[in-house]
Amino acid sequence: MIDERVRYSDADLQEFKMLIQEKIDKAEKDLVLINESFLNNQNNGTDDTSPTFKAFEEGAETLSKEQNAILAGRQEKFIRDLKNALIRIENKTYGICRVTGKLIPKDRLKAVPHATLSIEAKNMQK
Repeated sequence: MIDERVRYSDADLQEFKMLIQEKIDKAEKDLVLINESFLNNQNNGTDDTSPTFKAFEEGAETLSKEQNAILAGRQEKFIRDLKNALIRIENKTYGICRVTGKLIPKDRLKAVPHATLSIEAKNMQK
């Protein structure tokens, strides 16, 4: 059982939960936009332009598809990390550094709500 003094209060956890849920909602909307952008890039109507321009555009389109795939992947990981943070809130383990066992400062969690490491632990990894 976790010592009550080394975890955030239920009120704090509720506050973090609302913050994280807002971030999940926004991230999911952003992911939809990224995926729509990817689908819209499939046909941008350049069939009647010069062959040279078309070759450049196809190269740019390939790069754009790769960038969209990378962006989508990052966004999906971000959403997954945020949802994992919600699980930690439910378990009342949210905000506890997984290396030091100390509370991660509120300011850090507000900036990076899915953080599982304190700055101290992060610096030890370097």
